[in-house]
Amino acid sequence: MNPIAIGSDHAGLSPKEELVRFLREEKDDVVDVETYDSVPADSPDIARKVGAALQDGRSRKGILICGSGVGASVAANKLRGIRAGLCHDTYSARQGVEHDDMNVLCLGARVVGTEVAKEWVSAFMKAKFSNAERHIRRLNKVKEIETMAAIR
Repeated sequence: MNPIAIGSDHAGLSPKEELVRFLREEKDDVVDVETYDSVPADSPDIARKVGAALQDGRSRKGILICGSGVGASVAANKLRGIRAGLCHDTYSARQGVEHDDMNVLCLGARVVGTEVAKEWVSAFMKAKFSNAERHIRRLNKVKEIETMAAIR
């Protein structure tokens, strides 16, 4: 089974390290794509690395952590095939996968504590896309938008 890709900027370093340990305790394979120290890093660079791991099949899901989670989410959603969601509760972390086939969970290190983040990560990891007709229809519409050069 493909591992989970996880990355953070400098603001998310400490929670990322905790989540890597947590995921490994849960028996998930983890690819830690960066950041490894407190040197300032830009969330778009990390989003690109996590996204690439999903795009080339090295990972099945991804987690991105930055200060607010917003920058990571914005950047990740620019990448083809990436459906990133900034979540602030267990329901959204689960439902985002079930209804929207979310494949990257974004978290704000300065917004949520690590123990709560573990609950959300667990919900995200366990969730499966529903394959319900209405969810497939919506997902196909998102994929269509993704292929457009410009939306007018």
